[in-house]
Amino acid sequence: MCGQGDMTLEETLISAWQQTLIDGKKVVELGGKSSTVKLFRAKNLRNVEFNYGNFHLIGIEQNPHTTSQWALLARQGNRILQFRCENRYVANVCEGKLKRYPAWKSLGLPD
Repeated sequence: MCGQGDMTLEETLISAWQQTLIDGKKVVELGGKSSTVKLFRAKNLRNVEFNYGNFHLIGIEQNPHTTSQWALLARQGNRILQFRCENRYVANVCEGKLKRYPAWKSLGLPD
């Protein structure tokens, strides 16, 4: 399956995290395509939508005001971008490290 040029999905997600949360870009470049970083007004969280091959993904900044383990890490200063595909969380990137969830395999996302 064709992805984002020469980038693997893992590299693409880490790049989205880097550009969105570290570099603070308003527009990210992923595989030669541009995606606008938007802000959820109610919670002031950044999000970015993009396609990887036939998969539509959404990266959502971790809300530090919830009760999850990831929210606790966010409150401690970790920068986390959660990724959804087909309304399921498939992975996150926390401080540059990818964590895949079981939905990654069940949706058939490429390694």
